[in-house]
Amino acid sequence: MGDNVEIGVYSKSKALIIADELGLDLVEISPKANPPVCKIVDYKKFLYEQKKREKVLKAKTTKVVIKEIRFGPQTDNHDYEFKKKHSEKFLKEGAKLKAFVFFKGRSIIYKDQGEILLLRLAQDLEEIGKVEQMPKLEGKRMIMFIAPKK
Repeated sequence: MGDNVEIGVYSKSKALIIADELGLDLVEISPKANPPVCKIVDYKKFLYEQKKREKVLKAKTTKVVIKEIRFGPQTDNHDYEFKKKHSEKFLKEGAKLKAFVFFKGRSIIYKDQGEILLLRLAQDLEEIGKVEQMPKLEGKRMIMFIAPKK
C-alpha cells in the first residue's frame, strides 16, 4: 500500500477512489462488523496468500487410517494370536483398528461367541489401545473399533 494513504474510516466511495488511484482492489475483510472492515490490496495476491494458508492448515491435519481385522465366530487360538499380533502392530503405527466377526450362513447363532472374541481382543490390547465402540451387531457383522492410546 502506498505511503500517502492513511489508515482510517472512509466512506465506500472514497475507499474505492483511493484503491482505484493506487491500481489496487478494495477487499471486504469482515462484512458483519460495524462499519464493515475493508482492505486495499492486490486481490490476486490476497487470494494466493489465502490459498497458501489453507494449504498449510490442511497439511497439518492428520489423516486417520483404519485397519481391519476379520474373525470368524469360531476362530481358533493360533489364528487369534496371529491376528492379535497384527492388531498390535497397527495400533503402534497409530492406525485405528476395526475388528469384526463375520457370520456366514447359520453361524449367526454363535453371536455370543463373536462378542466374547472381540471383548477378549479389547482386553488383550488394553495397554496400547482403547475401545472406541463396543461390539455391535450390524447385519452379519459384529463390529468393534479400537483407537491407539497417545
